[in-house]
Amino acid sequence: MTSPVQPDLPARPPFARGGLAWRIAEVLIGLSLFAPLTLAVAALSGSGHRWIDILAQFTAPALTATVLLTALVALARLWRATAFGLIVAVTLLVAVWPQWFPAQPPARPGAPELTLYSANVHYLNTDIDRMRRSIDQANPDIIVLVELSLQTADGIEALLGNYPHRVDATLPAQMRGPSRSIIASRFPLTQVPTFPDLLHDVAAVANTPLGRINIVGVHLTRPWPYEYQHGQVIQTENLADLRRTTTGPMIVAGDFNSVSSARIGRQVRDEVGLHPAPGILGTWPTALPPVFGMTIDQVYRSSDLTFTRRRLGRPNGSDHAPVVTTFTLAK
Repeated sequence: MTSPVQPDLPARPPFARGGLAWRIAEVLIGLSLFAPLTLAVAALSGSGHRWIDILAQFTAPALTATVLLTALVALARLWRATAFGLIVAVTLLVAVWPQWFPAQPPARPGAPELTLYSANVHYLNTDIDRMRRSIDQANPDIIVLVELSLQTADGIEALLGNYPHRVDATLPAQMRGPSRSIIASRFPLTQVPTFPDLLHDVAAVANTPLGRINIVGVHLTRPWPYEYQHGQVIQTENLADLRRTTTGPMIVAGDFNSVSSARIGRQVRDEVGLHPAPGILGTWPTALPPVFGMTIDQVYRSSDLTFTRRRLGRPNGSDHAPVVTTFTLAK
């Protein structure tokens, strides 16, 4: 009696559910999620160590990347990797929340609103027309520009002709060449002396419909590569000294080279007594979509003011997006 012939079974696809390749894919995806998890832990640690602080700068773009990866993994029905991705995404969201949704006091009823345009316009950017179109689209009351090329000096009237009140400061050649900081306003300005260790700073008192407002433009050094270690910390300490010598409401805007939820943002809050505008949508680098950018271009306010809106302005030719904020008196 002959044995019955067993039919040939079809070969198992290499990525069949439960197969070895399937499990390897889940492991590899899980391992890849440890990188954004590390960024979240660095941000939530509150550590002031410079290397941990650098990791904390990337939480917002890491959240976007993690959400996209987790969605793709869910579509592939890799459920364990999907669950881990959701855990990492939630952890990143907790880390990013103070940067995206800082507390804002209610506005004082009937108080007028002022619009501020602030931007790092880049020391190699000489496109006056593009800068002007960006400013015109925002229609601000006050402008703060940092890292403005000295080659644009002949075009200042074309750029800021609608803002007759101006103060500026020139930064000598350092890491990135000479440039200027400018505050321009529709309202009268009185320049205020500042500290050279702020790297790139300019300050004035503006006589506005809200009363006298201290306006400060800053450009802190990079966290890495260093011009000098702890440079950002020292510059923020000088900003705190400037705050102690002034009275009344204050707005500080510019390129902080740090997100508001990291070390420098905490220092600005604790030592200077200022609070950030919401930082949803990154400002740098403009080569990437804003959801993958870092909000290192900040606007801070004193506790007697509140932000009512914040958005990114029209591109102006820089690798940093301009920030347009609206503020008024707090209730």
